[in-house]
Amino acid sequence: MVRIEPLVPGARVLVTGAGLTGRSVSAVLEPTGVRLTICDDDPLALQRLITPATVVTTAEAAANIGDYALVITSPGFAPTTPVLVAAAAAGVPIWGDVELAWRLDRAGWFGPPRRWLVVTGTNGKTTTTSMLHAMLLAAGRRAVLCGNIGNPVLDVLAEPSDLLAVELSSFQLHWAPSLRPDAGVVLNVAEDHLDWHGSMAAYARDKARVLDGRVAVVGLDDPVAAGLLDSAAAATRVGFRLGEPGAGELGVVGGTLVDNAFSDRVALIEAASIPVAGPVGVLDALAAAALARAVDVPPSAIADALAGFQVGRHRAQVVGTVAGVTYVDDSKATNPHAAQASIAAYPRVVWVAGGLLKGASVDELLASVANRLVGAVLIGRDRTTIAEALSRHAPDVPVIEVVTGEDFGVQGTIGSDVSPVTNVIKLPDASSGDAIMAAVVGAARELARAGDTVLLAPAGASFDQFSGYSHRGDAFADAVRALSG
Repeated sequence: MVRIEPLVPGARVLVTGAGLTGRSVSAVLEPTGVRLTICDDDPLALQRLITPATVVTTAEAAANIGDYALVITSPGFAPTTPVLVAAAAAGVPIWGDVELAWRLDRAGWFGPPRRWLVVTGTNGKTTTTSMLHAMLLAAGRRAVLCGNIGNPVLDVLAEPSDLLAVELSSFQLHWAPSLRPDAGVVLNVAEDHLDWHGSMAAYARDKARVLDGRVAVVGLDDPVAAGLLDSAAAATRVGFRLGEPGAGELGVVGGTLVDNAFSDRVALIEAASIPVAGPVGVLDALAAAALARAVDVPPSAIADALAGFQVGRHRAQVVGTVAGVTYVDDSKATNPHAAQASIAAYPRVVWVAGGLLKGASVDELLASVANRLVGAVLIGRDRTTIAEALSRHAPDVPVIEVVTGEDFGVQGTIGSDVSPVTNVIKLPDASSGDAIMAAVVGAARELARAGDTVLLAPAGASFDQFSGYSHRGDAFADAVRALSG
């Protein structure tokens, strides 16, 4: 195998984080002969490790950071984490698991290097990466789906493949400075994770790392993403848009997706055939098609893949239709930008929203989609913030808050200045997420009429009332099934 500094036998390597990423890193590094140390302050995570590595706390690792030749960090560790601050101050290199995977792959540790096709953006990453993977398979290519979407890249490098369809978050990209994908796309860039990155500029800069390979692709309808194209290091620069494509672009002409970048205005598929509702489905399909075309996937394979594409769970997934009302689970819409795109796909929406906004504003969201809302049902810690924004931008839309007992006393009620709502449904203290969602769906049913869409697109994180966005979406789907049963 090719020697990679500082991964040499006997070198001391610190792995921060004992979760899924840490376990993948440890499994790959053990055969190299390096001396592994893993730091984590979660005793349960450490207990799940099956490795001869030394185990220390993050404080112990920081105190002895000079002993290590390399730090490999899990993406959840922010640059401000003390152990990483100590490593940077001591001049110890810091890699993420993606950086490690990239270097090992380039060095031929797992056979001939793969061609990486990388997708990032604030929203739409998973759907776009899944579409891309389907296109590659439809073309008969040996391709593996990996990254933030499922298996870590490290875990799939031993599988036979020529192409990797990789979803990467801004966290992963921050710790992957050497990454130069064969083609990469930035779908969009909206405020998210600014507490981790420190600023919008730093967040966008980390996203832009996927544009430094052979082909750079950006969403031209998103001003921040479009602005990244001029500074991209890629020799080939491609844009995609909902409108008619110019030279070097993919877009839509007369209801048909068209490639005017890798071919001369070649038709790909009718927009109406894409099984993802609204403009966001077209944009995701265009982005995936751009990456597929960058590696010579024919238009016929792109059309076949998109026509048979199935939406992933909790991503604008129709979970039922009751009395002419369609119920859609888009629990993955965990920020206002994602919720805005989700609502824009339907003409009349009863919006189920709330949770943890993480400091994000919903005013821009509501200003753009207020005319589509026929009702709103709000839950979670920041529901009052959303109710107040609704009163400013959609004052005629009826609003129902579903609250648990411990929150009821500190939130506004009907007619108050704090929470301008039509009604408040009070549940017992410590009600389960399932009970909360059953009340939500019942309330939404009262606001909806035949032809409407009840849309769970919360615009916030779920951890105040649910174990995660999957639990939130499952509870919504279960409540819809109970309604129809």
